Amino acid sequence: MTTPQHVIATYIIETSMPLLHAAEVLAGEQSTGTFVRVARESDDVRARFAAQVESVDELEPSAFAPLPGTIGDPAERRRARLRLRFPLDNFGPSLPNLLAAVAGNLFELKELAAVRLVDLELPSAFSDRYAGPAYGVAGTRRLMGRPDGAMIGTIIKPSIGLSPDELAEVVQELCDAGIDFIKDDELQGNSPASPLVERVRAVMPVLERHADRTGRKPMYAFNITDDIDRLEANHDLVVRAGGTCVMACINLIGLAGLEYLRRRSALPIHGHRAMFGAIGRSEQIGISFRAWQKLARLSGADHLHTNGISNKFYETDAAVLDSIAAVREPLLGLTPTVPVLSSGQWGGLAHATHAAVGTTDLLVLAGGGIHGHPDGARAGVESMRDAWASAARGDSVQDALAASQPLRRATELFGPARD
Repeated sequence: MTTPQHVIATYIIETSMPLLHAAEVLAGEQSTGTFVRVARESDDVRARFAAQVESVDELEPSAFAPLPGTIGDPAERRRARLRLRFPLDNFGPSLPNLLAAVAGNLFELKELAAVRLVDLELPSAFSDRYAGPAYGVAGTRRLMGRPDGAMIGTIIKPSIGLSPDELAEVVQELCDAGIDFIKDDELQGNSPASPLVERVRAVMPVLERHADRTGRKPMYAFNITDDIDRLEANHDLVVRAGGTCVMACINLIGLAGLEYLRRRSALPIHGHRAMFGAIGRSEQIGISFRAWQKLARLSGADHLHTNGISNKFYETDAAVLDSIAAVREPLLGLTPTVPVLSSGQWGGLAHATHAAVGTTDLLVLAGGGIHGHPDGARAGVESMRDAWASAARGDSVQDALAASQPLRRATELFGPARD
């Protein structure tokens, strides 16, 4: 039985070395050891500070070529799931220093033909230090005025190139269409062509007029990603204008940058995962989304991109559904983060998604699925709303298509709806 003073890190490794030897090399390199025993690496030091091998479970070998620089006979390569126990005394409840231990030099070890961090079990000391999301599902629903049902959102398209005045026109169209959530694209930061201050000045009056007229203000996530010393000022600009959300690209400002923003933020933080593919795409090396999302949630992400099924990127449906499930799992008593479905989403995916995840506590973003609808953005929003409401009621896809012309029209462009 592990104690609360440890972190358990789970890896998938491949090696031509004996599996236990490779596991001990990894444990030693990431804690007290080096390539040779040194004088002050006493038994007492090792007992208190050395990472310990919890388990090594052999798996079927993969067909991948070994990582560059790997030693050993490829014909003898074996694969295993490895669990290491790291004493909390080595790094304390500090995410940057935790990563130095569980994901530091280990990716460079020549004894390993593949190594991937796939999960982390963290003690409560981390939630004592890191506040996690301030708003999460309930706070997001309250601010956008959507107490139930899937939260329907979109991304500004074209991603870049619109003037602030043109952006305001798009936002007005989306407000009139009944959208819940709009966000800047990750490519649109604080550019000379469309500075953040000008976007805020153009967009917020549109949202305020809509709120005055309808009693509900759609949430707009302004992308405030920048150097860390600019995050607070960018956030404060949005707050002063009456905004209700800011967006940050987590991997571009780092976990410490996200946590810095969380401590100063008065708004929900929309956490974009841009550049995650560089960390998580390979099955041979890197960090899985399941492990990474725990760090992002601890650091304060109220919303976190998971991708969606039938997406335009590399992930399979099974991987996406596991990501959504991971974000929805309880984590150290933190406020629940909102899974954000994106990438190639449209109304025809609602029934299949809902059947797989069993909830509407989701923020579903459709860029082309709304802006590219044959009858325009209003019909795009209606097609999404109709489809998700139908799925939540337990209707069939056929029932949904029969009841919703916007959804039927969407199928003419995007193809058959999935059930």
